[in-house]
Amino acid sequence: MKYRKLGKSGLKVSEISLGSWLTYGGYVEQENAVNSIHKAYDLGINFFDTANVYERGTAEKVMGEALKNYPRDSYVLATKVFGKMGDGPNDRGLSRKHVFEQLHASLQRIGTDYVDVYYCHRFDPETPVEETLRTIDDLVTQGKILYAGVSEWTTAQMAEALAIADKYLLDRIIVNQPVYNMFNRYIEKEIIPFGEQKGIGQVVFSPLAQGLLTGKYKSAADIPQDSRAAKLEWVRDGITEEKISKVNQLSAIAGEMNITVGQLALAWVLRQPNVASALVGASRPHQVEENARASDIELSQEIIDMIEATLEKASS
Repeated sequence: MKYRKLGKSGLKVSEISLGSWLTYGGYVEQENAVNSIHKAYDLGINFFDTANVYERGTAEKVMGEALKNYPRDSYVLATKVFGKMGDGPNDRGLSRKHVFEQLHASLQRIGTDYVDVYYCHRFDPETPVEETLRTIDDLVTQGKILYAGVSEWTTAQMAEALAIADKYLLDRIIVNQPVYNMFNRYIEKEIIPFGEQKGIGQVVFSPLAQGLLTGKYKSAADIPQDSRAAKLEWVRDGITEEKISKVNQLSAIAGEMNITVGQLALAWVLRQPNVASALVGASRPHQVEENARASDIELSQEIIDMIEATLEKASS
C-alpha cells in the first residue's frame, strides 16, 4: 500500500481508504463488515471513513468496534456532521450547537477520544461559515479533532471558508470529499485545480460508480439480487446499457494489463496527484483485497489515452 499526504498537511493516508456508506450497519451483515475492516488494516489501509448519519450512528459503532483492538495512533479515522439526526429544529446543519453535540455523540459511538478528520458533510446555507469554523477550531484546540474537512462543497464555498479562516486565524480545511469516477468527472474542471492551488486534497467517494465499474452488471435488466442496485432504486437508475457497454470495453483494456476493470478504475482516479485517497466500500474481505491492489498500478499515457477514447465515445 502506498500513502499520500492529505492536502498540504503532513498527514499521510493510504491511497485506498475504506468507507461505511450504505454498507456497515446497513445491508452488509456485521461479521462481513468487521472482517472487511480487519482485512483492510492488515493490507496497510490506514484511513477509515464513516459518518453520524450512516444508519443513524450504527456505522460509527461498527467501525469503532472493529478498530478498537488496534493502536489508536496506527490509523486515521474520519467522520462527519450535517445530516438530520433527529426531529428537532437543531438536529441537523452546521450550527455551533449541532456540531458540538454531534461530535461528542460520534466520539461516544466510536469509542475514541478524538477523530483525525471531521467533515462538514454538506454546506449549510442557514449557518454563517464563521460560526461553523470557530466551533471546529475550538474542538481542534480541545484535541477532539485533528483536521477539518468538507464534502461536496463548491469552490466558492471553500474559498469563503479559507478567507474566513485566514482572517481570524482559524484552523483551515485541508480536505474535500467529492464524488469522482469515470462517469462523474465534474471535479476536474474547478475543484481539483482549486485544491492544488489552495492545498486542499480530495478523498473521492464512489470511485467505482456504486459497483458499476467492477463489471458485475451485465445488463440493466438483469441486476444481481445481492447487489447494491437491487436494494437501492437510485443506484439501479444509474445503470444503463450504454455505461455497461463502456465498462465492457474498459474491461478489455484491463485484461491486457492482467488487472480487473475495478482496479483500472481506481488507478485511473489515483492518476490525479490532488486525489489523496480513493474511498471504497466493501461487503466482503476479498473485495477489499482486490481494491487495495490498485495502489500498486501506474497507468501509462497510452493506457490513459485508450481510456479517454472509450469514455468520450460514451458521451458522443
